[in-house]
This record gives sequence, structure tokens and C-alpha cells, in this order.
Amino acid sequence: MTTRSATRPGLVLLGAGLACAAGLLPAGLGTASANAQSSAQSQTRGTGQAAVAPPRIGVLKVGGDALVKEGGLSASWVLEHDGVIQIALAGDRIGVLTGDGRAWVKEGGLSANWVLEHDGGVKQLALSGDRIGVLTADGRAWVKEGGLSATWVLEHDGRVKQLALSGDRIGVLTADGRAWVKEGGLSANWVLEHDSAKQLALAGDRIGVVRADGVALVKEGGLSATWVTENTAVKQLVLAGDRIGVVRGGGAAFVKEGGLSASWVTENLNVLELALAGKRIGVLKVTGEALVKEGGLSATWVTENTGVIDIALSSGVD
Repeated sequence: MTTRSATRPGLVLLGAGLACAAGLLPAGLGTASANAQSSAQSQTRGTGQAAVAPPRIGVLKVGGDALVKEGGLSASWVLEHDGVIQIALAGDRIGVLTGDGRAWVKEGGLSANWVLEHDGGVKQLALSGDRIGVLTADGRAWVKEGGLSATWVLEHDGRVKQLALSGDRIGVLTADGRAWVKEGGLSANWVLEHDSAKQLALAGDRIGVVRADGVALVKEGGLSATWVTENTAVKQLVLAGDRIGVVRGGGAAFVKEGGLSASWVTENLNVLELALAGKRIGVLKVTGEALVKEGGLSATWVTENTGVIDIALSSGVD
């Protein structure tokens, strides 16, 4: 799962119609087969897992084009949507937020049909497993579970500024700096995790926050586990599997693998954004270059695209 913070510094995350209307897919092309595939996949959801897909990389270009590739790092790009201001990936689902505040999601192959999930006023989109979340301009966080046509459930209405999803956990960061997380069903109770945070991150049984003073903390296990200080002067925190990544104020990106006390490895410099999924690490450089590496922390970087303002990764099973 790749769900970036809505408060990531240095980038404007939040900047239509059906894909066929936008000219991305001819009207009606493959509708019957795509709908049948989507219906079959939707019947397998509800277990907290998205359907399996090859690993994917998504980028958002300066002009608003959202591109996705799946498979190897040298795979070909596919134009998914234009007029986009945020892209999100999870399993076989792709989500985009368009400039008019509409949230669209497709599931299945890269050429599947788009489904309008929310028709306006959305400022952040989040995906994880069979859950979809949106944060609306009025500060409300909504989540649905199951198929793309599932019913929205209001999760929090208290001036939310960031929404995070991972597995059966939902997290929100409110305008007063409070980080709340719930675990289990959509109607589970909220637990206050931190009262002075500026970013929240979730992955598996890990919860991370960046405090208002730039200190990154991570806890592992239950919602009441103890916080561990991971790094300082942090402007972005990313969690995925047993990896933790940070971008510090000067633009240096570090990643560690294993336990919370593992050693940091410097991955790249002059970084605006960091993304993690599976055994892949992605960075967006201040130059607009999107780089991805696969394998160990010392693997070689591959330039994936240029003129990029947003990057997203999915392991294909998140």
C-alpha cells in the first residue's frame, strides 16, 4: 500500500470525468469484460485484502497526467487519467483525485473502467486492501469497505487534515495535532495515539508519527505499544513492511530494515518525496526525476520518469 501524507512538504498534492470522456479510453471499449472482471474480484473482497496484481509504480506528471506501469522497472507506462492532483495505488486498485475534487478508483488491469467514488470536495484519497478512504474539504473522513460500490461510513468529523489506512487500521490526524487510530471494523472505537503530531503513517502493526518538532516516532504491536524515537528534523515519514523511511529537512532520504532499532542507510539526497512498497524504494528528486530501486537497501537506482510531482508504489498484494 502506498498512501502518502496529505501534509508532505515541498509538493502540492491536492492539483475529468470518466476515462472515456477524458479520451483515455474509447467509450464502451471492453466494458462488458471489464465489468465482469470487476464483479468477480469484488466478490472476493471483504477480507481486508485487495486482489493480487503485479507490483506497480505510479507517477503524476507536471501537467496532471497520471501514469502507471506494472511488472519490472523497465515496463511501459500506461496513461491512466488526466487532470489529476493525487494518485494512489493498492493491490489491483488505482485511485486518482482530479482537480475538480472528484475521487475515481478502478480495480483489475490497467485498462479497467473508472468508477466515480466521490463526486466533489475531496482533498485526499487513500487506498488499502478492500478499503477506500476520502477526506473532504469540510474536514470529514469517510471510509468504505468491500466493492467499489460499497456504502460510505463517516469515520471522523472533527477537522481532519490527514487520513491513513492500513489493513484493518484507520488513522486520522486532526487540525489540533491529535493522531487517532482505530483497529477492526469501521465502527471500532478511536484510540488517541499522540497529541502533538504533524504527520501520521500506518503499515501492518506499526504506527508512526512526526511530531510538531520534527521528531519521528514509531511503535510496533498493539495500539497502546510504546513509542520509539527513530529520527529527528524529519519532514516525511514512510512505513512499509519491516522498512521505515524518512526524508529529513535537508532533503536526505534514509531507510532502515528490520527492527525499530535497526541502522539507517542513506538512500538519496535532494529528495522531495519518498515511497516504499515491498522490496522497492522510490524517491522524487527536487529536479522532478522519479527513481526506483528494487531489492536490498544498496540496490541500484533506475530513473523511471521525469517532470514528476508525485510518486506512488504498490507491492501488488497490499
